[in-house]
Amino acid sequence: MKETTVQELTRAHVRELIINRPKVRNAFNNETYLALADALRRAGEDETVRVIFLRGEGAHFSAGQDLSEMSPAPKGEIGFERLLDQLVEAEKPIVTAVRGSAVGLGTTMLLHTDVNYFGDDAKLRCPFVPLGVVPEAGSSYLLVQRIGYQRTAEFLLTGRVMSAEEAVEAGLGIAVLPAEEVIDVARGVAERIAEGPPNSIRLTKKLLRAADRDQVAAARAREVEGFRMQLGSPENLEAIRAFFEKRPPRF
Repeated sequence: MKETTVQELTRAHVRELIINRPKVRNAFNNETYLALADALRRAGEDETVRVIFLRGEGAHFSAGQDLSEMSPAPKGEIGFERLLDQLVEAEKPIVTAVRGSAVGLGTTMLLHTDVNYFGDDAKLRCPFVPLGVVPEAGSSYLLVQRIGYQRTAEFLLTGRVMSAEEAVEAGLGIAVLPAEEVIDVARGVAERIAEGPPNSIRLTKKLLRAADRDQVAAARAREVEGFRMQLGSPENLEAIRAFFEKRPPRF
């Protein structure tokens, strides 16, 4: 396989997508956003693919945004929004295997995937408030729908870590498995789904997602406005400085 930020494999009607930046815990830069968006688009257009299987290379799913490349005024196309569009519009089921870090988008993308399995080392975190920004990817709506308002508010406002066990108990995944087994188990489930009739598979996902479609779009629009207000603000800049200087922020 060519060394790219996202690798693609196909087997038994399953397109396996691997976020491939293990040296930075598979954190996203703009190139990776665009690469995963394009990989999802290709999987959607390929008539031989019935199910998408998503994972990270190595010991982590994704550490979210690469803070070293976070910019209030990125040049060129903003890959983050293109990736979200592909996740939201995906017609084929997406099965995930989550190990290690699932931070920021590494957590919120799981609200748009369909069957999530967690390794027992998985740790979910959405540190938007601690970083001086706001929730993204429709999470301000979807998290409330999945785990309830109180739990969402506490999770987002504190930016704390959620364990794999808590995530499954809250309804964000199917099961917690030994870290060394979760990829094989999740891949097997993807292959089992792909054995079914493809039109029925797609239509069932469409029906399951239909009720939230308009609300997710509205939530994303509100979140984009919040991000415009906060990205590059004094709070955001101080939070990032403190992160790299390994000190508590001074707000």
